[in-house]
Amino acid sequence: MKSGSISIVELEVFYRVGVPDEERAQPQRLLLTVELESNFSVAAKTDALADTINYFAITQRLLNFGEGRDWKLIEKLAADIADVILSEFKPQAVMVEVKKYIIPQARHVSVRISR
Repeated sequence: MKSGSISIVELEVFYRVGVPDEERAQPQRLLLTVELESNFSVAAKTDALADTINYFAITQRLLNFGEGRDWKLIEKLAADIADVILSEFKPQAVMVEVKKYIIPQARHVSVRISR
């Protein structure tokens, strides 16, 4: 089986995440990177969207994923995103990275989960 990957790199989202209640009071900017592994050999032959993973649909799902929700840990957020992508979009494997901009002295803090 031939496999390949689709990458969605640094999708800007605004979710409520943080341990203190004050940090979760307002959505904050996060960048999400998602890598999806799948077999694209059929799509490469047919040129049909139905034979691949619809990355536009994934981005729309992620842009709205934080509505009405909050997380204390970006580890839990990354795991929830990975679970949703696996169940709804059926890649063979997924990697999710969440970048958070909370520590002024650091460019970012990130968590990466693979499933």
